[in-house]
This record gives sequence, C-alpha cells and structure tokens, in this order.
Amino acid sequence: MIKLLAAMCVFFACNALAQDTTAIKVPFDNMNATWINGQNRQTDFPLTLNDKSTGAPIVTGVLFTDCYYNYNFNNPKDNTHAVSSSIGRTNEFCVNQVSLGLESGYKNAIGRLWLQYGQMISLVQEQDASVGHGRNTNIDNLKYIREVAAGYHFDKWYGINVELGMFMSYIGLESYVLNENWCYQRSMLCEFTAFYFTGARFQLFPSKKVKTELWLMNGWQSYNSYNSRPGIGSATMWRPNENLQLVANFYVAGKDTRSNDNALRFHHDHSIVGRYFSNPVARGISQAAWSINNHYGFESGGGKKAAENYMLGSSIAHRLWFFHNKAAVTLRADYLTHPGLYLAPSPSPVTPNRYTAAIAANSNHALDLLQGVATIDIMPTQHFTIRLEYGYRSANAPYFAGPGGTTSPDGWVGTPTGAWQPSLTSDEHRLTAAACFRL
Repeated sequence: MIKLLAAMCVFFACNALAQDTTAIKVPFDNMNATWINGQNRQTDFPLTLNDKSTGAPIVTGVLFTDCYYNYNFNNPKDNTHAVSSSIGRTNEFCVNQVSLGLESGYKNAIGRLWLQYGQMISLVQEQDASVGHGRNTNIDNLKYIREVAAGYHFDKWYGINVELGMFMSYIGLESYVLNENWCYQRSMLCEFTAFYFTGARFQLFPSKKVKTELWLMNGWQSYNSYNSRPGIGSATMWRPNENLQLVANFYVAGKDTRSNDNALRFHHDHSIVGRYFSNPVARGISQAAWSINNHYGFESGGGKKAAENYMLGSSIAHRLWFFHNKAAVTLRADYLTHPGLYLAPSPSPVTPNRYTAAIAANSNHALDLLQGVATIDIMPTQHFTIRLEYGYRSANAPYFAGPGGTTSPDGWVGTPTGAWQPSLTSDEHRLTAAACFRL
C-alpha cells in the first residue's frame, strides 16, 4: 500500500511537470466557505505583502489570540477541567492560544510556519507519548510550532501540492483553531481524534470542486513514530456548490501502540455541512446551516479484537446567524461509545482511579458519552469574536472532575497521593466566555 501510494505521487508530480503549460486555475474559486463549521471566516488579510509588478501575494502573515474564562459547576479544588483538549482550567482567566504565522506560495514554492504558545500546548502536544521512543525526539523543539511545511505547487488540473513537514490533521470536521468552529468546546468525537501529523502530504485538485489529500505520516497524532511502520491516510472534500460540503477521511496504521507491533489502527469519519438560507443584508436571520459528523474506528491484532476495541459516534449541529452575520447561535449534540478506550484520555494522572479500575474488572466495558452545547457568538468584525457557551457532559461512569479535583488531596502537584483517589463524577455543567482576535 505504501509503495503504491509513493508511486502514485511520483506519477502525479512527473505528469504535472510535463504539462506545466496550462493556465493557472483556482480550486473552489468564487465559493464562500466562511460559514462552514471548521473553516476560517476571515476574507480580509491585511498582513499580506504583494509583488509590486504582478500584484500576486508573496507572503501572508496571520496573528491569532484566544483567551477564555471557564466556570465548572463541579468546582474542582485544583482548578483543572479534565477530559478536554479545548478547555484546560476552570474558575480562572486563561490564555488558550497565541499564534503567529507566515505562509507563501511565491513562484510555486510553498513555505509555511505557524508558531504557537499558550495552554493548547499542554492540552494537545504534550500528550504525545511517541517522544519517549529513543533520543533526539521532538517534544521540546517542536511544541511551539503549530504547523511547518516546505513544498512545491504544480500547475496541473486545478493544482497539485507536494509538501513535507508537520500539518494540522483533517480527522474530524472541526478545526484545531477553536474560533473556526461553531462551538468553543469541540465535539467529543473530534476531541478523541488526531489534531496534527508529521510526514508528507500530497494535495490533488482534479477539478474546481474536489480536493483529495494523500498522507504518509509517523503515526496517529505523533511527532515521532512508535515503531517502524508509517501511517497512511486520505481526505477527500467535495463542494458541489457554495451551500454544501461533503468530506470523507481515512486513516490506517500499524504499531501506534507502545510495545505492540501487531496492533492495527483504522479510523474513518465523514461529514456533511449544508447551508439552507443566506441573506447577508437581513437584519433578522441572515444565514442558517447544519452539520453532521460521524466517526468509526477500531484497533485489531496483537491481542486486541475490533469488536471490543472500537470508537463509534455522531455529532449534529445547527447554526443561525443574525444582524448581517454579526451574531450567531449554535446548538450541538454529541454521542460517543468507546469500548477498549484506546483513544480516551485519562481524567487524572493518578492511577489507578475508580474509572480505570472498573475497566480492568471488565475488559468489555464501554465508555458512553453524551454532550450538549449552546453557543452565542458576537462578531462585530471578521477579526474579533466574543463567545458565550453553556456545555453539559454525561458519562455512564465517573469520568469528569469532581469537587476534590484530579491532582492530589490538596490539589497541588507534588503532594503525596498515597491511597487517595481522584474525585470523579458522571456529569458536568460549565459556562465559558472567550474572546478571539485574528488578523
């Protein structure tokens, strides 16, 4: 499979070089995607440097900041909001992400560098266990880089891009950048899937309305590799018109589990996003859209059975825009069942706890999660958003942070835990306020 994928990429690249005489075509040209869940709503990029002779952009700069205050009604004493890659603290003001990026496609050469800082690093990047495999690994020298790539664009069809580096993943509908999503807290499905990968990406645009990506990567959300076999994947997006987007993603890899060379991981998700009303000048409802995102995956081999180690779930959202798209309201519901828990984050660094003990007693025990989110966005300009959100989560066993916290008896790191067990509850209510700036 890997040899076939590499041969295909060489064929496309050579064929593109041989036919580099066609007029430049722009994929998805004149299609406004700013309303789509998981997409940037920015159309004005003031930090762009253009070529004086041609007017073509040489480099585009982007600055992004995201700050929030979260209140968890369970009031954990250590102020830790557990089981989330979107929100890490409670009852505190937090800087979630600061990001500065430069992108260029000048004369077909592709260069991209996004730097990042803030809480998102500890929520996502520092969970990568592959950096414990050997020496000269990348947790310290890459965690402040959100995305980096070097590549080349071939003027074949509507474009072919060949890139090497670290990329944001497309497993799941929603974005790593929270402001691009309809809700601040991602769906539980997207929380349990990959946010980035390190490897090679081949983007193919065979027509104006279709994009296909082929991936070779070190592994599932990893800087490095767990063993010797790389992962492979694909993402295909079809926009038949401006009001509809369909996406299907696949990921297959072996050896994504430490010390288990025979375990195979498979993951698939697909999404449909549709807009059924648009009147940007309306003072009342100016847009209306919905999204559906479904996931299925499993691990098999090396003593694991797919029937006992899988993840299955769905997320449905509906969004209304008001006042010339200056405000919006979103409602979303998620359901996930996850026997085997190979993707489920631990609610506490202290082990064993009551939840993992229940799993150990019953190997077929499934984690069942429900989540409901209501979000209000105030967007006076495309560069600034105020977001207010209510969220509720429920599990079939104690899984979320309770009043006693999930760190230690007094809530401080370094305090001996002894026989202490993390305080966990089966449900959670929260209120979150966020301010996001993007230029």
